[in-house]
Amino acid sequence: MDPKILIFGKGFIGTRIKEELRCALSERKIYSFADVQEEIEKFKPKVIINCIGHTGKNNVDDCELDKDKSLIANTFAPIILAEAALRNNLRFVHISSGCIYHFDSSCDKPISEEEIPDYFDLFYSRTKIYAEGALGALVKEFPILIIRIRVPLDNRPNPRNILTKLIKYKKVIDLPNSITYIPDFILALKHLLNIKAKGIYNVVNKGGLRYPRLMKIYKKYVPDFEYKVIDFKELRLNRTNLIMSTKKLEQSGFRVRKIDDVLDECVRGYVRIMERRDFIF
Repeated sequence: MDPKILIFGKGFIGTRIKEELRCALSERKIYSFADVQEEIEKFKPKVIINCIGHTGKNNVDDCELDKDKSLIANTFAPIILAEAALRNNLRFVHISSGCIYHFDSSCDKPISEEEIPDYFDLFYSRTKIYAEGALGALVKEFPILIIRIRVPLDNRPNPRNILTKLIKYKKVIDLPNSITYIPDFILALKHLLNIKAKGIYNVVNKGGLRYPRLMKIYKKYVPDFEYKVIDFKELRLNRTNLIMSTKKLEQSGFRVRKIDDVLDECVRGYVRIMERRDFIF
């Protein structure tokens, strides 16, 4: 176990980081500075990683139903944790989201870290923008790292894994999207911690994934699986489909794999786990 790192947030991402980095994870609900300070004194970390977040029970639309919970988890908690880290001279890592931009794949270039967020159509996105606005103002002066991930894809089943979701939906849209492959995300996180990176970094795989491509590979391993490609407009949902730049992450010395290069590896591992009779999620 790495005693230097303390994670806040026991959801999908926080649990995966804990497993891979073998570090401590606090299950404390954060409502005040005192809540954080007690955990810091208990675990005595050198680095705090914030994975607290509310994305709703089913999807981000649920954030509209409980705005207070969304604000507390996505905006207030990161700010409180950052302030506690600064007061205790600790490094702070905030796991953020790339779902904060409008994007037109027919003409827009991949979005860099320097571009100003402009997607306010979802309350979820606004709460993420609020947090980044506060933390982003401090990154030049303090050891704060903001990691933007997007549409997590993992080689193990989980309700938050986009592969699990698409298998359940059986209907997919055909628009390119930036994807964060979790095994690569873990490696990127380790790299950024090792080089003591600060500021904002997009941590996604290179290029855009079209969901039918992923479903085609899944069908190769599960021939009986059937899916349908539908027009995005049929969903009648506010969503941003976008491509994020990986240039800054690559310039830091990290090798970013293309999303198409990880799909077979991902699905193969996923199916292998699903075939285990003792696996429950």
